[in-house]
Amino acid sequence: MEELKPMPPSSCPLTPLGFLERAATVYGDCPSIVYNNTTYTWSETHRRCLKVASSLSSIGIKPGHVVSVVAPNVPAMYELQFAVPMSGAILNNINTRLDARTISTLLRHGESKLVFVDYLSLDVILEALSLFPPETPCPTLVLITDDEEEAPPPPPPPPSLSVSVDFCTYESMVDEGDPEFKWVQPQSEWDPMVLNYTSGTTSAPKGVVLSHRATFTITIGSLIDWSLPKQAVYLWALPIFHANGWSYPWGLAAVGGTSICLRRVEAPTIYSLIKRHGVTHMCGAPVVLNMLTNSPMAEPLQNPVQILTAGAPPPSTVLSRAESLGFVVSHGYGLTETAGLVTSCAWKRKWNTFPATVRARLKSRQGVPIVGFTEMDVVDPNTGKSVERDGVSLGEVVLRGGSVMLGYFKDPSGTSKCMKDGWFYTGDVGVIHSDGYLEVKDRSKDVIISGGENISSVEIESVLYTHPAVNEAAVVARPDEFWGESPCAFVSLKHGLSNKPGERDIIDYCREKMARFMVPKTVVFKDELPKTSTGKIQKYLLREYAKELDSSKVKMATGKVGSCFYPPLYSPRWLQTPFIATPISTSICISMNSFNQSTYFAKKRGSEIISTFQKNQATVLHQPRHLCNTLARFL
Repeated sequence: MEELKPMPPSSCPLTPLGFLERAATVYGDCPSIVYNNTTYTWSETHRRCLKVASSLSSIGIKPGHVVSVVAPNVPAMYELQFAVPMSGAILNNINTRLDARTISTLLRHGESKLVFVDYLSLDVILEALSLFPPETPCPTLVLITDDEEEAPPPPPPPPSLSVSVDFCTYESMVDEGDPEFKWVQPQSEWDPMVLNYTSGTTSAPKGVVLSHRATFTITIGSLIDWSLPKQAVYLWALPIFHANGWSYPWGLAAVGGTSICLRRVEAPTIYSLIKRHGVTHMCGAPVVLNMLTNSPMAEPLQNPVQILTAGAPPPSTVLSRAESLGFVVSHGYGLTETAGLVTSCAWKRKWNTFPATVRARLKSRQGVPIVGFTEMDVVDPNTGKSVERDGVSLGEVVLRGGSVMLGYFKDPSGTSKCMKDGWFYTGDVGVIHSDGYLEVKDRSKDVIISGGENISSVEIESVLYTHPAVNEAAVVARPDEFWGESPCAFVSLKHGLSNKPGERDIIDYCREKMARFMVPKTVVFKDELPKTSTGKIQKYLLREYAKELDSSKVKMATGKVGSCFYPPLYSPRWLQTPFIATPISTSICISMNSFNQSTYFAKKRGSEIISTFQKNQATVLHQPRHLCNTLARFL
């Protein structure tokens, strides 16, 4: 059989874009998108995507060009997941909550030729363009309007800009496009299809390049693993700009599902849409689960809703509350670099007989590789050997499979550091249990090393979430003169509490439920923890803040101070005798209306210290420059 080789009929490039044409044939008169009072069918969505792809080609967008999208989960955002790559261009979704400087950096790094921008993000995009250096051409802009919203007129350009805002809209590109356009199929399944930037929870964002093959592989695997049925009714609570909505824009076309779009993710809106449209499926980060279960509108659902969560290990208490309302929670794990979720906590029937707390704890694990993904392991980062499958031995999570990225754009060094020895090294710390299931314990940067002991911040957070008054919790390392590092807990409390716990209450609660060397020595109360738009808590900001905390008190620009000493905590396991003499614990109580992610004030050892920290950007930004129509082209 050696003479049998791949032939053109058997080696067509894999791509998820063909799912749209099939949906138009099989489900042509069925609803594809519902947004407020607007409904499209699959035939209409197919036609609209072809017309937008045609318009892109007609204005000079060529295969390999990067086209960016800055928009929430509105119909245009869904359509562009098909339309942009159908023109041969590389799709680049950008987080709508990023500031102008970060967006400017991403647009220049990705060499974007055109930006589709939602009307509410136009001002920040114009400001981002003003930060381009004079020799760098600005991308073309296309405005996404919203007839379903009471949209104000486009905001005026920032004072630093001199530009005549004369452009066409997304709908005009639909109107002028050719519905018979022959979409550009990839020459190879390894051709780039998507450029996604990581959320930057631990460092500056990196550009992840995904191939047609990777997006096809993750889409098929995700459909099988979640058992997404034909014509499911899917609510878009997960931002599509987050890893292309975990591949479900393409997956819904494959099964002829209905996308319920929404501009804002709010608990009342979600509950209303679930009831109005009979939603069957949705995705969301654990912060969405937490929001839904703590909402005043939370009440048992009329029909079960399947909800897939990932992004951070969900606390077992949040899982229990969600399932008590009728949400059937599935839990997975993935990264931007893997195009979506590549492991899931595959459920076993015998687990249904276990108590609710045990079921929730099992479900909070990340599980096993999804169907179609090759392999997962946890290895010693120094030796590369697999750790013991005992649920205790820590190592780095490594992955390999068809959906892993091609690499980081313009970053061969970063690519080689994480792609080695036949594996993709995730930077996440985890364990493998005796049953073969993965449990992610932390990001490698979030592990707290105290007195030689590795402390998982996630384990402490899981205990904090069981406190009835805690709404959100995050634990980071704080420098400690004796132990090297000690746990510092940031906590936000639930609204409407008549009796709010203090710092001593939280620490005492932890001491009852965990080993003493793990108990937070510092507790900071905040109204809300800083997050990315996908719900991930930005621990790098909290770590910077924790570094500036004094051992006795903190003074913030809008905060109040509370501090006290506690009896000494016992030493780690390797040191058998407790320390008696030195008080080592301080708790901080801070009440703030808001948390400024860029600047804060701390008082340390009697002198005022102003500490300013911002996201580290790879490129030095230039001073704002004036734009004219020859530099910033508007359609």
